[in-house]
Amino acid sequence: MDAALYSKVLTTSASVDLSARSKWRLSGADRVRYLNGQVTNDVRTARADSALYACVTNVKGKIEGDVYIHAEGESLILDAPAALREILGLRLEKYLIADDALLEDITYEWQLWHVFGPESESALELPADGRRVKAQRFGLPGYDLWLPIAAAGSGSPDTQLCAEDVECLRILQRVPAYPQELNAETFPQEAALEKTAMSFAKGCYIGQEILSRIKTTGKMPRELMAWTAESGDADLVLGSDLVLAEKKVGQITSLTRDPKSGRPVGLGYIRHGAAAVDSVLLVGSEVSSIAASVKISALLNQ
Repeated sequence: MDAALYSKVLTTSASVDLSARSKWRLSGADRVRYLNGQVTNDVRTARADSALYACVTNVKGKIEGDVYIHAEGESLILDAPAALREILGLRLEKYLIADDALLEDITYEWQLWHVFGPESESALELPADGRRVKAQRFGLPGYDLWLPIAAAGSGSPDTQLCAEDVECLRILQRVPAYPQELNAETFPQEAALEKTAMSFAKGCYIGQEILSRIKTTGKMPRELMAWTAESGDADLVLGSDLVLAEKKVGQITSLTRDPKSGRPVGLGYIRHGAAAVDSVLLVGSEVSSIAASVKISALLNQ
């Protein structure tokens, strides 16, 4: 992504084709009660015109996937990263035993476009057979457009981002994603999702006891942070260790270049409480091979 495109996205509107994402329809009288026991947010608040963001966690409170949920008539519609189609589909069906609920894979029945930016609403052209759902996927106001797979066009702005530009924007906007930041090693609070993907008043769900304990104590193994390169641009690679006082305190999880400054920026996890904003961390696979450094620009769960 170059500086001109980045500026345009932040000041006008753009779109991205998310049709490859996994999609499901959950129907039946028990759909809300059942799904509420599977995800971290309150499904009772799901609406037709606004997407609810949530995580699916295991019994240890670790993330198995993240989903967007909205209502459609007598059903709930879910979408998740494409790579989670089989894994998350099986997970969501696992506890469907005596419930009046049916989970159907509708991945290939619908296109999914996301239009975002300050002028996204005025840029929409919604076909008669589509639906619009408010959603914030990249830290910017936006809308999901759901269109039948056979529908012509996207009903979206001319500025369409490629996958590389979308990934750059995601990192610049400090949005954690599967599998880089959201995976089976991560609690939702570590990824700074407590305010956007969690409800602590909705009752029990799988993993809820451990996540409530983290909420109460404020204690968690790691925290997500944003960083900016200080030195050694060429030596910054994904997965590099982050070192402070000759001890490994974290790891780089996402990496891109700021379109305006040209400097590497990214996301990473560090040990909770190990460093503060403006702290400089050394980068390398081992302390003896350190050749770069980064400065913490934000701790995202603060």
